[in-house]
Amino acid sequence: MTISMYQASAPRFINILGNLSNILDKAQAHVEAKKIDPSVLPAYRLFPDMLPMSSQVQIACDAAKGVMARLAGIENPVFEDTEKTLPDLKARVARTIAFIQSVTPAQIDGTEDKDIVIKRGEKETHYKGMQFLLGHAVPNFYFHISTAYNILRHNGVEIGKRDYLGNP
Repeated sequence: MTISMYQASAPRFINILGNLSNILDKAQAHVEAKKIDPSVLPAYRLFPDMLPMSSQVQIACDAAKGVMARLAGIENPVFEDTEKTLPDLKARVARTIAFIQSVTPAQIDGTEDKDIVIKRGEKETHYKGMQFLLGHAVPNFYFHISTAYNILRHNGVEIGKRDYLGNP
């Protein structure tokens, strides 16, 4: 059995984003139970030169929707980075899942050799579809999800590996 580009992307992103949504629910319950200022956790960083938790969630969402849009050859929806609270971040996750669910397997499968160009300022990085998905987008997605998880765990939110993995 071969795994398709769609199977390697959309269901995995949806699953982990759903787990993140559940983790954000636990974080919200923690904030309420401990009477923590609602702006604290989204602004928290593990180290001064790291991006805050809110940015970790935003970037993970952007990575997932970005790769789906690029592979499918459709417009990548722009989500402004305005989330300040855990419910705001949860809503962004939901919008991202909805977008990914709108992309069909037919739009993604067969994009292994598609040319993908990423611009960062003046620099262009060239990929083939599979290289972009598996070598860049997926690791980047998991990095930011893991960092958001670690920030919440560091701050006492009672989450564990089962929350992160969910039921794949």
